[in-house]
Amino acid sequence: MATLVFGMNVSLDGYVDHGRFAPVPALFRHFIDQAQEQAGSLYGRKLYEIMAYWDQDRPEWGAPDRAFARAWRRMPKWVASRGTPALGPNATLLGPDLAAEVRALKASVAGEIELGGPDLAASLAPLGLIDLYRLYVHPVVLGGGNRYFRTALPRLRLVAQDPMPGDVIRLSYAPA
Repeated sequence: MATLVFGMNVSLDGYVDHGRFAPVPALFRHFIDQAQEQAGSLYGRKLYEIMAYWDQDRPEWGAPDRAFARAWRRMPKWVASRGTPALGPNATLLGPDLAAEVRALKASVAGEIELGGPDLAASLAPLGLIDLYRLYVHPVVLGGGNRYFRTALPRLRLVAQDPMPGDVIRLSYAPA
């Protein structure tokens, strides 16, 4: 059975914004290693469209970018959307019953499935489908934007706290 992990870079004040801060190279290497080990990724449409950037090689990329792109392209990706977005390689559009689709996915896949996107996480959290919340807290204050937690959750318990490169702290929480 898969473990569904909602993990993202987040500011000190609880916001996610891929365009306003980025991981230092050593932390990016951690994300490459993580992507190589994951069983797949589950995205909402908006984040999937952002991540589709990795589908095509870019001349300006260095070795780390190419390594991440290879890992991302290799893994299965599942996309939750009410529409019909254009999907790249290894991507599957989930059906309209999101809860049933995610339960079936968790039952049929072994390993860790990355859950990306605060909107999708807000849909799945009240259903008890998220097994782990992994926050990469950066020493940045954004003051606004998309919040990591978009909905109230039941109590969480801290299961790990790890210093990461770039003055980032990784906090891992499980439902209590």
